[in-house]
Amino acid sequence: MKKVLLSFGLIMLAVMLFSQEELILEINISGNQNIDKELILSLLPFEVGDELNYEYISKTIKNLYQLGVFDDVKFFAEPLPQGIAINIEVLEYPIINSIEFSGNKKIKDHTFEDDLEMKEGNYWSPFLKAETTRAISEKYKEKGYHMAETEFITNSISGNKIDLTVKITENSKVVIKKINIHGNKKVPSKDILKKIKTKKKSLFRSGKFEQEKFIEDLDRIITYYNKNGFIDANIINWGKKVVDGNFIIDIYVFEGNVYHFGKIFVKGNKRFTEDIIKSQFKFNKNEIFDLEKFNEQLGKVSSMYYEEGYIYANFEHELLKTGDKIDIELNISENNRAQVRKIHIAGNRKTKEKIIRRQLVISPGNYFQQSKLMKSQQNIYNLGFFEPDIYVDNPKIINDDGDIDLTINVNDKVSGTANGGVALNSQEGLVGQLSVSHNNLLGNAWKGSFKWEFGGQTQNFTLSFTNPYFRDTNTLIGTDIYHTNREWDIYEVFTNGASIRLGRPIPFLNYSRLVLGYSLYSKKYSILNGEEEQASETLIELDEEGWQNNSSMSLTISRDSRDNVFFPTSGSNFTLYSEVAGGYLQGDFNYYKQIAEVSWFNRILWKLVLRTKWRFGYVNGYDNKSAPPDERFYLGGTGPDGIRGYADRSVGPSEGALREILFSTELGVPIGSDQFVGIIFFDNGDGYHHFEDFNFWEMKKGAGLGIRVRSPFGLIGFDYAHNFENRSWEPHFQFGTTF
Repeated sequence: MKKVLLSFGLIMLAVMLFSQEELILEINISGNQNIDKELILSLLPFEVGDELNYEYISKTIKNLYQLGVFDDVKFFAEPLPQGIAINIEVLEYPIINSIEFSGNKKIKDHTFEDDLEMKEGNYWSPFLKAETTRAISEKYKEKGYHMAETEFITNSISGNKIDLTVKITENSKVVIKKINIHGNKKVPSKDILKKIKTKKKSLFRSGKFEQEKFIEDLDRIITYYNKNGFIDANIINWGKKVVDGNFIIDIYVFEGNVYHFGKIFVKGNKRFTEDIIKSQFKFNKNEIFDLEKFNEQLGKVSSMYYEEGYIYANFEHELLKTGDKIDIELNISENNRAQVRKIHIAGNRKTKEKIIRRQLVISPGNYFQQSKLMKSQQNIYNLGFFEPDIYVDNPKIINDDGDIDLTINVNDKVSGTANGGVALNSQEGLVGQLSVSHNNLLGNAWKGSFKWEFGGQTQNFTLSFTNPYFRDTNTLIGTDIYHTNREWDIYEVFTNGASIRLGRPIPFLNYSRLVLGYSLYSKKYSILNGEEEQASETLIELDEEGWQNNSSMSLTISRDSRDNVFFPTSGSNFTLYSEVAGGYLQGDFNYYKQIAEVSWFNRILWKLVLRTKWRFGYVNGYDNKSAPPDERFYLGGTGPDGIRGYADRSVGPSEGALREILFSTELGVPIGSDQFVGIIFFDNGDGYHHFEDFNFWEMKKGAGLGIRVRSPFGLIGFDYAHNFENRSWEPHFQFGTTF
């Protein structure tokens, strides 16, 4: 400040000495060591040949000080025969050549080097010194060291540079020894202290004081009072002091009186009756007035209007105190009802807009409804084509009536995967597999996949294609072509064939679909060498028959109301599958099969979601035929028929069960996002030949922990389950989901 006043005095002296404008003939710069002379000249508001005036002098001083590198700036005017010479003398701050920290044990050097503004090459100014002191102090306060001291030791070297040593004295950690509440006459201090997160030091608490958390605690105290009818409560003051190296915190409150709920008076309402509005407020007569509860219920009134398109509605309320009662006067300004004119889609680089628009349940011409907009976003996300950051821009008002345009923003993600590999097998030599899949071919939501396994005597391939919107309708068509062989415990199955699917939504049932399928294939069973003694009569007969044909039709009725297919928190998923083979359809296999499965999803606490699944299966042969072994139920392990804690296909009759019953429950919680989900689970179930063999107490049970990771290759999971029967633990890897 003294330097600024001195500079100002020199300016005034120059003005008095040269009150008449003089021609500038020379400009001389002196005192600069590290700042280029040309830089200083570029900041001057005048040049040789100009006439000097007071304004130039003021701007010169201001411009040079704003650089932040000068400790002092002096301005002199020297008379010459035909004019004047301007002499500007500067004193630079020294430049930091090196920085060394000492005394810091709790915070490493690299933390300071990364986070502090003070760097080598900076000018060592009083401002930088003060800012560095403050920043170091704040870092130590975060760790509970509120008494840390900072000292700067400088060693001057040539070129107006310094070597800087930052000496830190950390002192002892300061913790909270006591928190005193003053002014509370009706609410005990212990009840108030339970509501705040700032705690005094104890065996299980650090006692660290955090300013931001404490300020939030003051709000928590008022919220607690407001919940208990103290509408006038407020924090009068607070303070903290250090006593014997520890904090003592004092909080001064004003409680006021306790109020009870009185009456509600509603004005300005036209869209909804007064009774409907009042019904949103669930207060009992003479109930203690809970301000938080009232605000939540007022929010329901607001949502009720918002859902009907009254997005400009205002809800002003006044709390009227009469004795110990609070009456509420609610004044509603409904304003115009917003209609949606246009809905724009942005960000879709791959997916065609018509595919996205099919997911919208809100349409141009509708009155705005928040629930429909949210459901539209959920439907778009459930396609699986986009990143989770789907959002809607603020509605754009397009006319005086308050009608709006909406813009839904999406971000395409990778929808295709390809993988492959080779291995050396002692029996078949070099074997390998190649698979390619895509669930959004050409941006049309077409799903296609090809899998090829090759080597030795193996040549398996499967080709699938599904178009969920055939000819831009809601008709689904799909086809599969396959040539496969699969080895089970004691036999192999070879299959050559194809299937087709045709599906339509069920008009009177939301989120539902009916799919009709037909399959025609040839199949051959082959008992593995050395396993003949373990084979059932049915399997021996099939082995002797060689290649046989199978002709079957299936009908699938499904309804999926999950809010998020990757991590559902509400809704359900129901599937009823029925299949008939042989009979009028011809073929060598006669059987019918039914599977009913339903899963429910409910958020129960925070982000914790309860998932429950029931699955019932039934298969039987007819016309003196038995159900083929690979169409039966093999429980255990993971997958649709999984009982975790048991090995794959280890539960039920060894030749496969004709009946199955499964119950499964999971508690899931996302870890960061729905990309990672942790679970705890309990599975139980069993397989039988007859339902009368069912015994709940003898069902196989398993429980454990798991994790799910959503990757570009699909959902990958790992479970570690306890088998209650053998008291052993079983690890499980899986692709896809049990639910």
